[in-house]
Amino acid sequence: MALDVPAGFEQLLHDLDRFIDEEIRPLQESDDNERFFDHRREWARTDFERGGLPREEWHELLGEMRRRADRAGFLRRDLPAALGGAEASNLEMAVVREHLAHRGLGLHNDLQDESSVVGNFPGVHLVWEFGTDEQRSEFCEAMITGERGMGFGLTEPDHGSDATWMETTAERQGGDWVINGAKRWNTGMHVATHDLVFARTSGNPGDARGITAFIVPVDSPGFSVGLFRWTFTMPTDHADVTLHDVRVPDSAILGEEGRGLEIAQRFVHENRIRQAASSLGAAQYCIDQTVEHARQRVTFGQPLAQRQAIQWPLVELHTDAAMLRQFVRATAHDLDTRSHMAVSDRVSMCNYRANRLVCEAADRAMQVHGGMGYSRHLPFEHIYRHHRRYRITEGAEEIQVRKVAGHLFGFIGGKR
Repeated sequence: MALDVPAGFEQLLHDLDRFIDEEIRPLQESDDNERFFDHRREWARTDFERGGLPREEWHELLGEMRRRADRAGFLRRDLPAALGGAEASNLEMAVVREHLAHRGLGLHNDLQDESSVVGNFPGVHLVWEFGTDEQRSEFCEAMITGERGMGFGLTEPDHGSDATWMETTAERQGGDWVINGAKRWNTGMHVATHDLVFARTSGNPGDARGITAFIVPVDSPGFSVGLFRWTFTMPTDHADVTLHDVRVPDSAILGEEGRGLEIAQRFVHENRIRQAASSLGAAQYCIDQTVEHARQRVTFGQPLAQRQAIQWPLVELHTDAAMLRQFVRATAHDLDTRSHMAVSDRVSMCNYRANRLVCEAADRAMQVHGGMGYSRHLPFEHIYRHHRRYRITEGAEEIQVRKVAGHLFGFIGGKR
């Protein structure tokens, strides 16, 4: 396949740029909304008096961006046609997410909140693919518009990547399920109406089967949202959650009983390639901005760009980005044409390499820009702090490397 921007996508990217320039950029520039993106960004977004949660004004601005993107026909692009989407491919989404991140920090694409003019709706996809007709009707449209919010309760205080060892359990009692346990890093719980809670319902610790996904209303008796953990990038929306004798009916199960881990894996799989594309775009933004600065900045009578100490690290980063771009697009294409498990090792390769690359590119940008690069008056420290979490979320990079090793040495998937 051709690995440049595929035919038909160039017009989409052009239309996106025009929409951003005509609709979103003016919104960002109005009413001092720049405070959410300039040197004041972390402070403007964070309500420190409410435990570091996002400010309502910040949420409302993101909501208005999404409403405008929805009216323009971009927000739902990757969703099924029945939900107003264009059923965009993984390849299209990879190209689009790289392109939007390459534009730099802005209201059009704020990955700290997974808010973008082209929406990323993994929760909607899960309900649409695994849910009953009733669940689809209740949640899908409402999650797109923000009337419903669903957290993702997989990680626990003592279990992250080792999810098959989770200690949260659900037992049948009197026709209902009774859930007990604790979750950590439950993202979006400050606005969630429901939480997708994974609990062991059968089997033994370490078994892949026997974990079930439950859609749990957050106002259920015994469901408690505790501490919101402060992070490298603020505001926080990552809560500790406890469940004490929380009762839900059979109708709360998403998918099949005992096969919830498949839902969790589906959640992270497509997200990994999209995450890689976003990291790649942000990395290229850092590289391009630094090259331009090196051309303009004169020291000791010469532009920085004439010094090999400046050139060579940027050449290495630019080369890595060029090669990774081809690999990400080829892998996204394979996700569209082959089974997910057939290319899962390649998805992991893309993910951990792209997430490392953006951290290296942001760090180099800070170094070449000097004191201003380290300051919050330029976006590089924000890019670094945001993308640093990608090396942990959706499976830590060590887990990604382990998966690649499993395929490489034939422990899983057959020796390649």
